[in-house]
Amino acid sequence: QVQLVESGGGLVQPGGSLRLSCAASGSIFSFSAMGWYRQAPGKQRELVAAITRGGTTNYPDSVKGRFTISRDNAKNTLYLQMNSLKPEDTATYYCKADRYYNGPSSWGQGTQVTVSS
Repeated sequence: QVQLVESGGGLVQPGGSLRLSCAASGSIFSFSAMGWYRQAPGKQRELVAAITRGGTTNYPDSVKGRFTISRDNAKNTLYLQMNSLKPEDTATYYCKADRYYNGPSSWGQGTQVTVSS
C-alpha cells in the first residue's frame, strides 16, 4: 500500500491562509487522481479538491475561489492552498490517492485545521 502523510494543519484566524502538504511514498504521477477531503465533527467526509493525472481540477462551491490544489511530481507531494479561511472550514483534512482501473484508494491519517479567533 502507498503511504500518504499530511502536514501543515494548525490553528488559524478567520480570513487567514494555510497550506497543507501530502507526501506520498511513491510517485504521485502513477495515480489516476488525487484529492483532499475533510470531515468535521458530526459531519460526513466531503471532497474539497481533486486533481487528475492530466491536471484537471475540481472544487465544490463551498471552497471554489478560496482553495487551490496542486502537486509537485518531482517531490511526490500534493498541496492544498487554503485562503480566506472561515470557521466552517474547521475539520480534519485527509489526502487521498486513486489508482487506475478502480484499484484500491489510499488515505492519509489526516491533519487538523481549526479556524478560530
